[in-house]
Amino acid sequence: MSETQVSSVPREACGLEGPPRLLLGVLVAAQTAPLKSWAECAGEEDCVDSRTVYVGHREPPPGAEAYIPHRCPDNRIVSSKYTFWNFIPKNLFEQFRRIANFYFLIIFLVQLIIDTPTSPVTSGLPLFFVITVTAIKQGYEDWLRHKADSAVNQCPVHFVQHGRLVRKQSRKLRVGDIVMVKEDETFPCDLIFLSSSRADGTCHVTTASLDGESSHKTHYAVQDTKGFHTEEDIDSLHATIECERPQPDLYKFVGRINVYNDLNDPVVRPLGSENLLLRGATLKNTEKIFGVAVYTGMETKMALNYQSKSQKRSAVEKSMNVFLIVYLCILVSKALINTVMKYVWQSEPFRDEPWYNQKTEAERQRNLLLRAFTDFLAFMVLFNYIIPVSMYVTVEMQKFLGSYFITWDEEMFDEETGEGPLVNTSDLNEELGQVEYVFTDKTGTLTENNMEFKECCVEGHVYVPHAICNGQVLPTAAAIDMIDASPGAGGREREELFFRAVCLCHTIQVKDDDEADGPRKSPDSGKRCAYISSSPDEVALVEGIQRLGFTYLRLKDNYMELRNRDNDIERFELLEILSFDSVRRRMSVIVKSATGEIYLFCKGADSSIFPRVIEGKVDQIRSRVERNAVEGLRTLCVAYKRLIQEEYEGIYKLLQAAKVALHDRERKLAEAYEQIEKDLILLGATAVEDRLQEKAADTIEALQKAGIKVWVLTGDKMETAAAACYACRLFRRNTQLLEVTTKRLEEQSLHDVLCELSKTVLHCSASLTRDSFSGLSADVQDYGLIIDGAALSLIMKPHEDGSSSNYRELFLDICRNCSAVLCCRMAPLQKAQIVKLIKFSKEHPITLAIGDGANDVSMILEAHVGIGIIGKEGRQAARNSDYAIPKFKHLKKMLLVHGHFYYIRISELVQYFFYKNVCFIFPQFLYQFFCGFSQQTLYDTAYLTLYNISFTSLPILLHSLTEQHVAMDTLKRDPALYRDIAKNALLCWRVFIYWTFLGVFDALVFFFGAYFMFENTTVTSNGQVFGNWTFGTLVFTVMVFTVTLKLALDTHYWTWINHFVIWGSLLFYVVFSLLWGGIIWPFLSYQRMYYVFIHMLSSGPAWLAIVLLVAVSLLPDVLKKVLCRQLWPSATERVQTRNQCLSVEQPTVFMLSQTSSSLTF
Repeated sequence: MSETQVSSVPREACGLEGPPRLLLGVLVAAQTAPLKSWAECAGEEDCVDSRTVYVGHREPPPGAEAYIPHRCPDNRIVSSKYTFWNFIPKNLFEQFRRIANFYFLIIFLVQLIIDTPTSPVTSGLPLFFVITVTAIKQGYEDWLRHKADSAVNQCPVHFVQHGRLVRKQSRKLRVGDIVMVKEDETFPCDLIFLSSSRADGTCHVTTASLDGESSHKTHYAVQDTKGFHTEEDIDSLHATIECERPQPDLYKFVGRINVYNDLNDPVVRPLGSENLLLRGATLKNTEKIFGVAVYTGMETKMALNYQSKSQKRSAVEKSMNVFLIVYLCILVSKALINTVMKYVWQSEPFRDEPWYNQKTEAERQRNLLLRAFTDFLAFMVLFNYIIPVSMYVTVEMQKFLGSYFITWDEEMFDEETGEGPLVNTSDLNEELGQVEYVFTDKTGTLTENNMEFKECCVEGHVYVPHAICNGQVLPTAAAIDMIDASPGAGGREREELFFRAVCLCHTIQVKDDDEADGPRKSPDSGKRCAYISSSPDEVALVEGIQRLGFTYLRLKDNYMELRNRDNDIERFELLEILSFDSVRRRMSVIVKSATGEIYLFCKGADSSIFPRVIEGKVDQIRSRVERNAVEGLRTLCVAYKRLIQEEYEGIYKLLQAAKVALHDRERKLAEAYEQIEKDLILLGATAVEDRLQEKAADTIEALQKAGIKVWVLTGDKMETAAAACYACRLFRRNTQLLEVTTKRLEEQSLHDVLCELSKTVLHCSASLTRDSFSGLSADVQDYGLIIDGAALSLIMKPHEDGSSSNYRELFLDICRNCSAVLCCRMAPLQKAQIVKLIKFSKEHPITLAIGDGANDVSMILEAHVGIGIIGKEGRQAARNSDYAIPKFKHLKKMLLVHGHFYYIRISELVQYFFYKNVCFIFPQFLYQFFCGFSQQTLYDTAYLTLYNISFTSLPILLHSLTEQHVAMDTLKRDPALYRDIAKNALLCWRVFIYWTFLGVFDALVFFFGAYFMFENTTVTSNGQVFGNWTFGTLVFTVMVFTVTLKLALDTHYWTWINHFVIWGSLLFYVVFSLLWGGIIWPFLSYQRMYYVFIHMLSSGPAWLAIVLLVAVSLLPDVLKKVLCRQLWPSATERVQTRNQCLSVEQPTVFMLSQTSSSLTF
């Protein structure tokens, strides 16, 4: 519609001659150009980035907006990464973006370009193996994605064309097409809901494939199209839809529909998330629906949500990259030293041009610097094996295969929900063993999110359903126990008004199918109804009020029905719903009674309701709310106000203007809600109980013993959250609570509060030590901190004088000296702020966030490791997390057992790889001092190529998958063992230097042991001496046996597969050497290794050298372990020693008992 025509649209067209229904949200679009928003309808003058969809591809009537069809993507889903044509170049580009792969590619190219001492095959073959294996894996995964895409894109879909149904493939669906979907079918794209087989224009939908919620959600058809029930009717629809560009938010949609009736001005209706049927959702309990496609293919919300999250990197991976840089520096140093030494050695006469290797004229005239640079590159190639190319592949395989141990863990399977743990990424397995801070949500994470109505307080009078009165349980379902005196006549009216408010102020649907959880109930019968809602609190409240005499029956034709205590049916017309959001922390409904009275009922958190109340018994209700909060109950306050018709009309126009806005709709709605929800009369408060999850307290206690600090971040009020923290043993009886709350900041400035708390905790910081096994020492004061969202905002708020940073540091100092921290009244983004604050503090601790709801996603994504609980608030948290578990109690085993094992295994894998490559290359470096720095290789090409690929790779891979240095039960029983690996203890510089020097020592033993043993000696019976290939093979043989036996000595948990791989790899080396040296291979142009290995083994001294050198190489490591275990044992080593003693004692006791029994007469 043009700008001039927009201004002529009357306000009645925007108002639609009646109250708007529930907001619905869809994305129907074809025109992607920015449009001027409707000034009269939305009150906007600025340009809005929107798109227009022509329903059924019908042109708007003459005089309306211009028909400008635009191309939109078709409905094909493409989740694959590659095509047949771009797979090779794209995959190679991605793989060579990795520094290690690119480094080896450069080395390979250098070997091809210049004359190097080793064949290009020695670098090219391992690189080709790594690249090929990775490409095959990624190609296979992408082929599976192609198959899945093809199956989805070819699904049949029913289109409406020319008044009849046409069946086509899903991929041919276009924006603007009208689609029919039948019961139990999934929606092929994002649809605006036009009509359904239900008379009231509703349909039920499950979104399990989108957010994991299996409950039925109710969606509403457009008011002016819900009467179109046939293909002919729906084909006659003349309408356009204006909506926002595709957005990934599943729960947000902003749009409006213009319905053209004859030649009149269009009727404008707002569209919100309740009108949008998302691709991937399934139609339930509805025979069929009609909808128009607004977002298709890769523009659907489902496709936009499947984009990958930001990559997280573990501390081990960062350490590994630092170590690689160190080894690269060592490599450059070796090459530089050898280059300098070569020219120093050749500076003496006759060494530069010996008679057997005189230079050509071209070689004599080459530039000295160019020759030196070429020699430097040659030495780099010779020593490049110190950087292990196969380590990356081995680490990736270890992480991928190791992640299955979590999913296979039967102890982490929950029988009640039928759910097991999920691994969404295997890149962070070892990070589970390094966690220092755990940030946890309360509701649904520490608690069951299974609400039970406990009581309500109306005008200061307390009502408890099924309460004990005079020693007897009240029998009837509608019975109440009045703890206080009965109210008077006015109180009776307020009491019933309170019950009606709770029965009406919600978004509950009554399940009307035979598969309802529990017995089927007729709305008109006296039985209980089966309620479904996205919020367990709402169901608990309505069911609780039902036991007090008022029963919510159903929503039919926009009328809410309830049964009162006299079994009379009351009907209220639902005029407006002011939806709940986490910022307002309240919701409201506007209803009209049968007598024509209009009410606004509002319920929400006490902090949200009390400031808006102008009348009511606030003090009595506030004291009851605080008492219930201290007992750990969840409280809500209920208020109301009466509206006259003129007031409602003003409210209606205000809401309608906000609802049809395409730009800043959420802000305008929030402003409208703020104006409407004020001057309320307080009715009362409710209390529901959310019980702690099984073993939640044991889990928190175990985490604290492991040295992990636990913080609870919740949106609940302070008293409720504090009671839950005491119940789960986060706070103990002797814990001194420190508060940084809004209430305290009203009395003191933030600076004074923080300084006072800092003095309180820091004077004992020197003595605040933790016992190795039992957490905090008994003789030290235990502090717990409580902070609320408002106080946190002040701490995080930047000031002009820069004092914000000082506040943050003070706050962090206080937190470091507290055993536990409770953050209450937290908004979702504040949870992420807290995690980020700790994450980037000067200690850079490893953080873990765990939660079960959509409000926990921000902190889950912010933390180093995010864990989602597969709970009752949907699977948004589980979908966005790195790992998902059924219950909070499973966190104990995930960290203390799986995380411990993962870290130990990956650390030994990384250190062992560097160690065995130092052993491999350092003898090559020493050999240059004995061959005139001629770049002669010590080992044969086959040995250079296969050392990391075949001879030594499989044992360490299996070791890193199966090693258990301590039994699993011991780790669960003794959480303090987790401290032994904290702060990346096994990959610190001290351990890294030890492994490096151990490799250097072993290399010195290999080389000089072989050198001195056979210097100036004949070693065979016929007087032959070893040549250089025999000498190199001897060194290589000692090295392979030493590094493999070193791994065997480090193995604590032996299985048949360990034996098979370790001894099998040694056998494979011997067999390969015999074949390589004893058979004339047809593709070899030379046979320098012909019978070398057999010749070496035919010598007695060679056998003696192998045995002695292997023993001498292993001796220092064995002595170090024995001495450290005896003199400075760690907690883990003490446990290992104790378990070994027990394993020795048990057979002895058994033998003695058998002996004594045989001696009895």
